[in-house]
Amino acid sequence: VLCRPEISEGGYRARRRGVRKSAGIATDGPRKLAKPLARVLRDQAPKTLLAELQTAWPEACGEAIAAASEPVAERGGKVTIACESGAWAQELELMGDLLRGRLEAIVGENRLTALRFTADLSRHR
Repeated sequence: VLCRPEISEGGYRARRRGVRKSAGIATDGPRKLAKPLARVLRDQAPKTLLAELQTAWPEACGEAIAAASEPVAERGGKVTIACESGAWAQELELMGDLLRGRLEAIVGENRLTALRFTADLSRHR
């Protein structure tokens, strides 16, 4: 007779160990959500050049530049990047060819026609 909880399947001892039986599947309790959530977000993200550039921007330019600028618009391969200030916009304009090459290495060749830098990041955040 299996009337004692410590003997019955899924009883007292199983619950104390953190093992639950649900629909015949034993689980070890809560699991981290970061990886599945990242996969869902990646799958749900718009499949546009701008979305790809926004994802690639920190890798292409580095964290310091990414903190002060962000791709905000794209039309026909011409990408507008908003910067915190005119000084940042001017500096990135000088680095334009380098940044374009790095971005194309990530998102694919011949997808960008130009990079345009503006000093209006606060308007976009």
